[in-house]
Amino acid sequence: MSAATPTAARATGSQPEARISVYVWDLPVRVIHWTIALSLFVLAATGFAIGQPFISVPGEARNHFVMGTIKAVHSYAAIAFTVAVLARIWWMFAGNRWARWRQLVPTTRVRRRRFLETLRFYTFLRVDAPPETGHNPVAGLAYLAVYSLCLVQIATGLALYGSSAAWDSPLRGFAGLATLLGGLQVVRWIHHLVMWLLLGFFVHHLASAILMSSVEGNGLMGSIFSGSKFVTREELERERREGSA
Repeated sequence: MSAATPTAARATGSQPEARISVYVWDLPVRVIHWTIALSLFVLAATGFAIGQPFISVPGEARNHFVMGTIKAVHSYAAIAFTVAVLARIWWMFAGNRWARWRQLVPTTRVRRRRFLETLRFYTFLRVDAPPETGHNPVAGLAYLAVYSLCLVQIATGLALYGSSAAWDSPLRGFAGLATLLGGLQVVRWIHHLVMWLLLGFFVHHLASAILMSSVEGNGLMGSIFSGSKFVTREELERERREGSA
């Protein structure tokens, strides 16, 4: 008997299988997830304020240090963002089975087949979503693209910071990245564009998480807080078989 999702169960009139709690997202993954999310919003707000200042105060600007404060907050958020992204990349090799890079890159024939099955669900060609304990293959590739964008954002941010850093600052060495990327104006444009792409992914990510949590009925939304999802024993057994294939 195959595992029945809530959608399939409603369609066939059968009862869904009993589910068990599985600890999927370990603590480092959850801390990194929220650090990236929160720092991204701080970076977006302060970055737009730096690019197009909209806060004004009466009197001499030097008596208020508004822009200096915004830039300082932006810098500290950038440090948190950079550390979290690099930590997540490291955890792709050190974390549990659901945190590892194989969840992002469909290297096996089984994962590639399930990629097509999941893509059919997302494009309304399949009624039920293929059950997954960790990331499904489509989401995995999307995360790979997102982390690539994060690295671009870090590189362009360092190039911008290095270009305005003091001559004796160790970060001044990153100014050379601006030349390699075509100049400061091009770097600013890339930095701004990637931020919009990351914010757009957030909207898509939230909508997809709500959809999959509702369709799969596995507690996906709550799992990023607790770390646990609810899956059937058959799903776990299938993943163990496919993992050894």
